[in-house]
Amino acid sequence: MAAQYHHSLRFDPERCDGCMSCMRACPTDAVRVRKAHAVKLADRCIDCGECINVCPRAAIVPLTEQMTDLSKFDRTVAIPSPALYAQFDADVPPGVISAALKQCGFSDVECLSPACDEVTAATEMFLAEYRGQYPLISSFCPTVVRLIQVKYPELVDQLLPILAPREVSARDAKVRMSEQTGIPPDRIGAVYITPCPGKMVAILEHPGMAKSNLDTAVSISDLFPTLAAAVSKVGDGEPDMSGGETASGISWAFMGGFPRSLPAENTLPVAGLRNVIRILDDVEKGKLRKYAFIECHACAEGCVGGCLTVENPYVARGKAIRLRQRLPSGPAFDRDLTARRYREGSYLMDEPLAARPLRPLASDVASAISKMKERDRLLASLPGIDCGACGAPSCRAFAEDVVLDEAEQALCVFSWQREVLGRIDDLARLVKLQRDAEGGNR
Repeated sequence: MAAQYHHSLRFDPERCDGCMSCMRACPTDAVRVRKAHAVKLADRCIDCGECINVCPRAAIVPLTEQMTDLSKFDRTVAIPSPALYAQFDADVPPGVISAALKQCGFSDVECLSPACDEVTAATEMFLAEYRGQYPLISSFCPTVVRLIQVKYPELVDQLLPILAPREVSARDAKVRMSEQTGIPPDRIGAVYITPCPGKMVAILEHPGMAKSNLDTAVSISDLFPTLAAAVSKVGDGEPDMSGGETASGISWAFMGGFPRSLPAENTLPVAGLRNVIRILDDVEKGKLRKYAFIECHACAEGCVGGCLTVENPYVARGKAIRLRQRLPSGPAFDRDLTARRYREGSYLMDEPLAARPLRPLASDVASAISKMKERDRLLASLPGIDCGACGAPSCRAFAEDVVLDEAEQALCVFSWQREVLGRIDDLARLVKLQRDAEGGNR
């Protein structure tokens, strides 16, 4: 049985005109253009949002949770990504945004900074004990995790097995709120305010976890108009204008500065999916073993560059840096308690990360080998220029589609051209033979 995957993106056939922009932008060859419309290969899609960024017709729609869908919970706690604060001017403090979130219908707001600081400390403890192959690769960006599972399966064991701050924060918020109210944790909805579609899917597929501590996610772009209106109505005199956020926690919104304990020359921060792919290519080739840790962000500049934000990522990064200067330096956690919880395994994933199985060429080995040979024979006959005119991103992808009966070889314009020229040559030879025969009969 084929594996079932959740996705947070939908292609709208009413808007799509088959321009192939999304197909060319996809880093995992997950898009095909068939009958003038883009279609998605579920096993290859990593919900990175690159297709959203390049689509000229807004034909790719993020599937986000609506606030009306949260009524199934007795209470809801919002857990804002640090990138949310960077959508506002730096003089709008997190405390005001937290108050505005409550006006938008959330029962409570859980700031992420304590969990960010705890996870930073837990990562440093793990790195101090780690004796495996270097470099370790951050696992906090779910798009990067899925990219490795799909495109670099041999690097899965080098992913850091530490829970993301959003998961730690959701777990602790539910426990504390349940103790305070008597409401069972499963009746408390933990809602992540997300800058990207990847984190929505991570709640449903929860890599490295038996079940996510988060229940759903709402995109920053969907919430922003309502939230901005609520921010303008929040009065002065908030008891904690920082909202519990710290400078170290806000730093998680953009690339760099993590973890703190490692020398800069032993860490390598990288942002932007194309840049991440170049780095992972080098890791795969064994070129970067001198680094202990690689901090990977799929989005430009980090989470502030998510495709579900509203502010330019570079402007947002500047706002986050200015906001960081106005907040308490932190960290906002008890280091001794965190060390004890780390030893108890509270920050470790409870399931091993594994490579993601892709669709097989056939259900049995003999047929798969036969189709593989057929694919390779066809590939050798193709021009190898990856023009995309056939509706597949590469000649190899097209050859596989043909073998799987999902495309016809005639879709390759070069194969079609060769066939037409061959028929013209055959016809020319027949005409010549006929003329020669007629001349000999005279």
